[in-house]
Amino acid sequence: MAIQMLYQQEMGESTLEQIFDSFDLSDYVEETDERTTGAESDEVRNRRRQQAAASFEYARRLVEGAQVHGESIDSLIRRHAENWRLERMPVIDRNILRLALYEMLHEEKVPKVVIVDEAIELAKKFGSENSSRFVNGLLDGVLKSEMVANARSGAR
Repeated sequence: MAIQMLYQQEMGESTLEQIFDSFDLSDYVEETDERTTGAESDEVRNRRRQQAAASFEYARRLVEGAQVHGESIDSLIRRHAENWRLERMPVIDRNILRLALYEMLHEEKVPKVVIVDEAIELAKKFGSENSSRFVNGLLDGVLKSEMVANARSGAR
């Protein structure tokens, strides 16, 4: 959801509020329902709708956070993207990185390795043939530099 929202915002030049208001959660739930097999109870469908609503709120928080911290996140991407200008990166890759870096820096409950794994999976699903390697390499570089910075500050 968050990738769709950021992509729509960047490509369509819509405001985030317009995107949030127009996001069709029922279509999202229907897509999920179509992928399941067999008859399900109303209870299971309702639970899936509740989970989708919670996912929407989390996606909204990620998108808003990535937007609020956009300058510092983009600066971090620029520092770690060897031979790549941010503006020349594929839109999907750039937004996967923005979301992952926001989450790594500001969502402390989610383990960083999980964030990297999810970003790689998103890159495989929505990006180009090389997206997953690019996303993995950049996020790994950020993690390593963060560990070095934390080790230095802890040694003082």
